[in-house]
Amino acid sequence: MFTGIIEELGEVTAWEVNGDAARITVRAPLAVSDARHGDSISVSGVCLTVVDQGTDWFTADVMAESIAMSTFGGISAGQAVNIERAAQVGDRLGGHIVQGHIDGTASLLSIDEGSAWRVLRFSLTPDIAPLVARKGSIAVDGVSLTVSAVGADWFEVSLIPETLVATVLGAKVVGDSVNIETDILARHVERMLSFDGRSDR
Repeated sequence: MFTGIIEELGEVTAWEVNGDAARITVRAPLAVSDARHGDSISVSGVCLTVVDQGTDWFTADVMAESIAMSTFGGISAGQAVNIERAAQVGDRLGGHIVQGHIDGTASLLSIDEGSAWRVLRFSLTPDIAPLVARKGSIAVDGVSLTVSAVGADWFEVSLIPETLVATVLGAKVVGDSVNIETDILARHVERMLSFDGRSDR
């Protein structure tokens, strides 16, 4: 589990495709400073498991489902990524509960520049749209954000200077794709509402 508070900007140093899966290596000194084999690390919102590591890098396997659901299909060496280690019991929950299980991707539709902030508008697919609410939480490339406005097929987030500097979101341009994870509570409510009260048991 993660909180959506990015700890460092990592750099992809290798992306090796093997059939329908891949292996990624990321330079992330802080993340590996106390990492062990099998630990979970969020890479731009995707929960990955450490299978190898060095003094400032780690390697993880990426399965076909993760590639299909995320922006990883277009990732390459040299690309910056958001990095967050798994939350520890007793940590402050600065963001919201983020699983690292991507619901899909969204495209950056527009950027509205403020004096010291920036509003980003992203697309919403029909399957994800019902799970996004104004003032609700959403993870964009692993960053915990509050939805400032939402429509039938779009949503907006407002980014403060710290978020623009400390995450990859500050470098996004119109047309870029991002990983989206909706609030786990919204997903559970949608699942419950899909039943009509009858049981097959």
